[in-house]
Amino acid sequence: MQRWNRVFLVACLISLFVDPLFFYLQVVWEEQCINIGVPLEVILTAVRSLVDIFYMIQIYIRFRTAYVAPSSRVFGRGELVIDPSKIARRYFRRGFWIDFIAALPLPQVLIWVIIPNLGGSSIANTKNVLRFIIIFQYLPRLFLIVPLSSQIVKATGVVTEQAWAGAAYNLILYMLASHVLGACWYLLSIERQEACWKSVCNKEKSSCNYQFFDCHKVDDPARNAWFQSSNVTELCRPSSGYYEFGIYGDVQTHALSASPFLNKYFYCLWWGLKNLSSLGQNLSTSTYVGEIIFAIIIATLGLVLFAQLIGNMQRYLQSSTVRLEEWRVKRNDTERWMHHRQLPPELRQSVRKYDQYKWVATRGVDEEAILRCLPMDLRRDIKRHLCLDLVRRVHLFDQTDERTLDAICERLKPALCTEGTFLVREGDPVNEMLFIIRGHLDSYTTNGGRTGFFNSSRIGPGDFCGEELLTWALDPNPSIILPSSTRSVKALSEVEAFALRADDLKFVASQFRRLHSKQLRHKFRFYSHHWRTWAACFIQAAWRRFKRRKEITELRARESSIVFSEVRTLSSKSGWGAYDTEIGSSSIRSFHKHSGSGSSIVIALQKPAEPDFSVDVD
Repeated sequence: MQRWNRVFLVACLISLFVDPLFFYLQVVWEEQCINIGVPLEVILTAVRSLVDIFYMIQIYIRFRTAYVAPSSRVFGRGELVIDPSKIARRYFRRGFWIDFIAALPLPQVLIWVIIPNLGGSSIANTKNVLRFIIIFQYLPRLFLIVPLSSQIVKATGVVTEQAWAGAAYNLILYMLASHVLGACWYLLSIERQEACWKSVCNKEKSSCNYQFFDCHKVDDPARNAWFQSSNVTELCRPSSGYYEFGIYGDVQTHALSASPFLNKYFYCLWWGLKNLSSLGQNLSTSTYVGEIIFAIIIATLGLVLFAQLIGNMQRYLQSSTVRLEEWRVKRNDTERWMHHRQLPPELRQSVRKYDQYKWVATRGVDEEAILRCLPMDLRRDIKRHLCLDLVRRVHLFDQTDERTLDAICERLKPALCTEGTFLVREGDPVNEMLFIIRGHLDSYTTNGGRTGFFNSSRIGPGDFCGEELLTWALDPNPSIILPSSTRSVKALSEVEAFALRADDLKFVASQFRRLHSKQLRHKFRFYSHHWRTWAACFIQAAWRRFKRRKEITELRARESSIVFSEVRTLSSKSGWGAYDTEIGSSSIRSFHKHSGSGSSIVIALQKPAEPDFSVDVD
């Protein structure tokens, strides 16, 4: 129904454009007579008939369109009435007759059926009857635009979804008013010229007849004799001063009535647009009352329509830049606040960089506020569409089941970081777990400030940080105190990530027991930078202990061989073999004891806390 309303609105605008074109059917010949342009007449009636079909379809649709009973609008949307008889009765009481009058093919019937069968001058009949019928039918067609636009606004909030389309729609309405005024000005100009001919004819009553102004009489001998003897051509020029043409003099001056249709139409359109925009200030009217009333209508209508055009176009154009203007105002407030608080230049630059990056990423739209206004099911589907593929890039969740992923996606919050920003510092409480989507970060630790210890690693898309929070969330008896970070994480470039806050992660861990699987435990250990650092330090300490024991064993073997060789030499000389052997062994043991106590043992990094993966998977 909404789509049809938009289609019918376009059809109404076309019909409002076509109807005034019937005023251009009258053409003035050089023989000072008026004729009807048949080719234009055929084209206009064909187009008009095609547009009338849409009005007939609209009547049929209105008979089939249900409505909400007014008595049921107590709560919610109300009760929908679908009974055809009730719909028809309501439509007959409201709106049917206006639609019926607007749908009648009156100009076609008058031009091709009624007027040719009327007596008298066909030009006079065509001009008078057609003018009355066009105006009579134009008003209800113009009136239909108002409720139709209201229905579209009520259903969708705006007539057009795009700001530029809304501005163009209001400009088209303004141009349509200029088009109507130009067509009326041309018709009244032809009437003023005919009035001049009649004024001359009244002076020549003996030889003149009003029917001579019909081009069908151009070959009449009586008319030819009158035309040759009459001075009507010279007298009915605006420059002659015989007749006051007022604002209609341009038609005779530029010979518009005998010009091709396009030249005639665009000049009349320009005349209407110029005087509508200038509120008729350049119009020099005569003392003719009808002409003065027409000028007053132009001035009043121009004032109203021009004000409406400027207001509506300003509203539509501002709607496309309202977010940008809000951002500029907020940025100016931020600049004044930073100047008032005398922030150092480096902090000011960081604030400016963050505001600029946030604007580029979100265009000033608060995504969370939009999602909060949606129902739960729709919000879940949107979150799944936005986050599911990105969450699957995280190695920790690439093989997690769909229900768990949906719960994680539903609770993810977007996070933006500029270059040089610290996401978390070593020793600070960890209140969220970040999953990196774009950008790179540097994660490093000093093991609590231990002298000489430093470990650094690079985090990129698909990685995560804040894994201490997962250990805390999987604890069956968690502490109310959040865990402390074992690493500092700094953004090396602009970073886009999704954050899973502590409460949300705790809820997911408690509701979905698959997070306690052994597979997740192995992945957690493999991709956790804290576990990787501990494993590297553990391997280094074990390797150093192994090398130290190996060196001690080799040294012990060499020293033992040297001592025993010396003991044997002394025993062979002194004869105290057994005693010397005992002394040598004691000396070797004492040497090994002192050498072992002097070796430094590498103290390994403290092992990370193990998440509770003991719960069986359901």
